[in-house]
Amino acid sequence: MQYSVSKSNTILGGRVVLPASKSISNRVQIINALAYSFEPIKNLSDCDDSKAMQSILFSNTNTFDVGHAGTTMRFLTAYLAKVVGEWTLTGSDRMKERPIGVLVDALNSLGAQISYLEKEGYPPLKIFGSNLTGEEVELQGDTSSQYISALLLIAPTLENGLRIKLKGKIVSRSYIEMTLNIMEEFGVKAEFKGQEIFVANQPYNRIPYTVEGDWSGASYWWSFMALADEGKLYLDGLKKNSFQGDSGLVPVFEKLGVKTQFSKRGMFIEKVATYCKKLKFDFNQMPDLAQTFAVCSCLKNIPFHFKGLETLKIKETDRIFALIKELGKLGYVLTEPAEGELAWEGERNEEEDNIVIETYHDHRMAMAFAPIAMLRSNIVIDSPDVVKKSYPNFWEQLKEIGFSVEKK
Repeated sequence: MQYSVSKSNTILGGRVVLPASKSISNRVQIINALAYSFEPIKNLSDCDDSKAMQSILFSNTNTFDVGHAGTTMRFLTAYLAKVVGEWTLTGSDRMKERPIGVLVDALNSLGAQISYLEKEGYPPLKIFGSNLTGEEVELQGDTSSQYISALLLIAPTLENGLRIKLKGKIVSRSYIEMTLNIMEEFGVKAEFKGQEIFVANQPYNRIPYTVEGDWSGASYWWSFMALADEGKLYLDGLKKNSFQGDSGLVPVFEKLGVKTQFSKRGMFIEKVATYCKKLKFDFNQMPDLAQTFAVCSCLKNIPFHFKGLETLKIKETDRIFALIKELGKLGYVLTEPAEGELAWEGERNEEEDNIVIETYHDHRMAMAFAPIAMLRSNIVIDSPDVVKKSYPNFWEQLKEIGFSVEKK
């Protein structure tokens, strides 16, 4: 299926109720399961990833398919390793290409019994859950923060607690800190000093919890506004002082011409005339927003040089490759100056005819490219349903504020 997206004018206005945070929803679901808690989780995300987590945690089988849900795969690998039983954990074809060996090795060193059913280092997994003693693991700091968060979530339930030693540069630190902050809300104390994190054996409190709105999903509305000629939009559901690292987008989008004003329940974003001539930014703390900023910068004709993108190649797709290819269809010549970097120096080629934006089973590709509709009619997005992974009603909300979204 394909969607053709267009807008009759370049003015943007209205109110958008943002989806609940997928990242927070999945962490809280694991914590509730570890605490044997039936306290309610209010505003739980209804995206595919969170639904997969919920379905599996309440399943009475021992074979689980997470589909494309990477966070669900990583968090459940750690969770099931300490739940007594024999478990099989698998996923989509793309999931079977996403490495998990670092997490499996760490868990096995703590006493887990996890083996590979197909390719070494990749799902599907066979897990023999047992009581883990814990104590200490050592990981590279530039490994996926989801591996580290998976270990942290089970850490207080391990017999000896857990000390994690991180070697070298720590990437996506904001996601690690988000995990620790949520754990603290449930009564678990941790120490994060320098390159080490220590969590003692201690119980999670059983508390009701309300999930805040998703800053990652909100980023696309800033991109729409940056490309509008004029407009003001109210975004409902975000917290100013959020645990989510992607809340760092506010000052960066100010460089692209979007002003943000906070209120009690959300914020107003408004188009302003001033913006930078070149955007240089290290996305170490919010790598999921690199696609949003790359597309927006190109469309505003703002050259850029991004760093801190080391984890993008092991996401739902190789996002570096996908950005270079799809923006190339629009004539933008992007380069990868070094590992973990992406740049556009202003070089242009001719556009392709009859452009269709491929999404590569990646929800963020679909939503990052959708704002093209502010500048050109009938942008065509292939496999638009991928947005269900994190933002199920994205296309419906576009219609509500004046966009035309039609099946091709």
